[in-house]
Order: sequence, then C-alpha cells, then structure tokens
Amino acid sequence: METQATKTPIHLWIVGGLATLWNAFGCFDYFMTRTKGAAYIESMMPTIDGAAMMAYINNFPIWAAIGWGLGVWAGLVGSILLLVRHRWAAAVLGLSLIGAVVGIGYQLANPVGIIEISQGVNGMMPYIIVVVALALFLYARAMQRKGVLR
Repeated sequence: METQATKTPIHLWIVGGLATLWNAFGCFDYFMTRTKGAAYIESMMPTIDGAAMMAYINNFPIWAAIGWGLGVWAGLVGSILLLVRHRWAAAVLGLSLIGAVVGIGYQLANPVGIIEISQGVNGMMPYIIVVVALALFLYARAMQRKGVLR
C-alpha cells in the first residue's frame, strides 16, 4: 500500500518562520529579564522604573512564573516543530497558549501599578501575545488535521 506525501504549503514556511522569530524574541525577553533585571527593563522601556518592575516580577507566585516560562519556551519549541512539520507542534503550541494565559492572566488580575505599563503598545501587548499564541495553536492544529505535520 502506497501513501501519498502531503506537500508542504508555502504558508507553513512563512507562518513557521515568523512564529519562530516572534517566540525567539519572547525567549530573549524572558532570559534578559531574568538575568539582567532592572537594567534590561529600563533599556527596553526607558520611562519605566526598572527596580519597581523587577520587584513586581520577582513576586509572581510560582504558578504565574511557570506560566510565563512555559509560554515563551514552548512557543519557541512549537514554532520550530512547525517548521520541521512535526506532529507534536500543535500540542506544544497548545502548552504555550496555556502558559501565556496563566502568566498574563495573573498580570491582568494583579496589575503592576506602574501607569506607563498599561498605556499604548505596552497596554496592548498582553492581548496581542495571547491572540498570537491562540492563532499559532489553531494553525498548527489545522496543519495537523490536513496531514501536513507528520
């Protein structure tokens, strides 16, 4: 019995490449926040008090900190799995979505109290992150159902 290989659609390379870049920046931001702390925060957002922001981040409950880490690192792994057409891409991107919802959910329910964080692009980023994570999960699941991921 012969099976026909499903051709990789061009949009998979586009979505996978952009997703990998997006999630790589998320991992970079996570790593730099955890290692460089206030100096990194102030370099990325000059109007923000880096020490106050780090005090807030360092006081996350463990489940919110795990959610943040899971969201970014599973996002990167899932994006790479999407590029290599691996069947686990959808599941790993689903974990990323759960992590993003948990980590960002805590931040939205317990705002930092630094007014600049909730204004402009900074205020929109939590929602953008969750929407992108959801879109990537749904895309990977659709590719899995079409037989593109093996």
